Amino acid sequence: MTTTAVPEVAVAAVDEGFWTRTRKIGAVLLGLGVLAAVLFGALATDQQARFTLSETDGGAALEINGTVGAILFGVVAAAAGAALLAEVPKRWFTVLLGVGLVAFVLSFLCWQISAAPAGRNFMPMVNMVRATFVLALPLIFGALAGVLCERSGVVNVAIEGQLLMGAFSGALFGSLSGNVWVGLVAAAIGGAFISLLLAVFAIRYLVDQVVMGIVLNLLAVGVTGFLYERLMQPEADRYNSAPRFSNWEIPLLKDIPVLGPALFRSNIFLYLGLLLVLVIHIALFRTRWGLRTRAVGEHPTAADTLGVRVLGLRYRNVLLAGVVAGIGGASYTLALYSFTKNMIGGKGFIALAALIFGRWSPTGALLAALFFGFADQLATYLGAIGSNIPSQFLAMLPYLATILAVAGLVGRVRAPAADGKPYIKG
Repeated sequence: MTTTAVPEVAVAAVDEGFWTRTRKIGAVLLGLGVLAAVLFGALATDQQARFTLSETDGGAALEINGTVGAILFGVVAAAAGAALLAEVPKRWFTVLLGVGLVAFVLSFLCWQISAAPAGRNFMPMVNMVRATFVLALPLIFGALAGVLCERSGVVNVAIEGQLLMGAFSGALFGSLSGNVWVGLVAAAIGGAFISLLLAVFAIRYLVDQVVMGIVLNLLAVGVTGFLYERLMQPEADRYNSAPRFSNWEIPLLKDIPVLGPALFRSNIFLYLGLLLVLVIHIALFRTRWGLRTRAVGEHPTAADTLGVRVLGLRYRNVLLAGVVAGIGGASYTLALYSFTKNMIGGKGFIALAALIFGRWSPTGALLAALFFGFADQLATYLGAIGSNIPSQFLAMLPYLATILAVAGLVGRVRAPAADGKPYIKG
């Protein structure tokens, strides 16, 4: 009796059938495009939808008739979906998906802006870009903390607690010292403290890493909430009045239209966040440390046989992740707000989603964080122009975008093979 070997690619194709992931997304995008062209086009008005290149309604602007724009961009989104449904080459998938989603959002905005009351039918692009990056900042730092941990094989569900402890420590010690740099260092130490607990219990005592992360989040909420009520609330002038980092303007770059005022007239946290994305990406994929980190996250036993100190590397990377997340928490209290109880408000879990959406890559995490930051700012903007969309739906828009992105767009992803698996040295 003879047997015939069937290539794995052919088996995968047979198992997947006609409705591949690309075709499914294409069909959904096609439906969204048709919906946008028909529904948004019918609801839009003949007022001009203005996208100003400044912070106000004055100056240069990109304008388009509301109805025409809603229909036109809906058609573009439908065309991108149809192309995906036709199973275009894989290299075009990301481009067409991006074009389709952007077109759908623009169709929606043409409807909303043109239907806004007179005097509010414009979108200031500088404010939108600036606010998107500001809202994405804690997500960027949190997602980078997740990358450092999970590339090393340690699940970091404690990002929420690390951000919160960093925000609290920065506010408290910045207020006591009257110095923003002392506050920044304290925030880094606060985040590292939560990471140290995670490292000790997960690496040394082999406690379930997901459970430990949840416990640490609750610990951070409890400790900071208690100290806030005992210290900060009764004596806010002494314990909760930290100085703020001022904005730093970068010559020449600050004069670039839209991006200049939005990105290059900002505080240290934006520059540091973007710099960390670049540094960690290069270090992770171009250095010996990065190679060892990825090896420990994928196959720690093999890394150990080659002389890599697996447990030591995991300890260092988890502590470094806490430092990064702690600085992200300080972006709240040393740049924007005074500390309040549980002020992170679930951003740590959205950062975890950005990590997955970005496929455990620093640059991918950055793009995912910006996507969620834009969704958050869009909800605020729609409320400001008096949108007829219920405020309750606008409030849940960032979280809805998170669910749709992770469940619908990210597709099949593979975490580092040893992620969450304790390593016991033989």
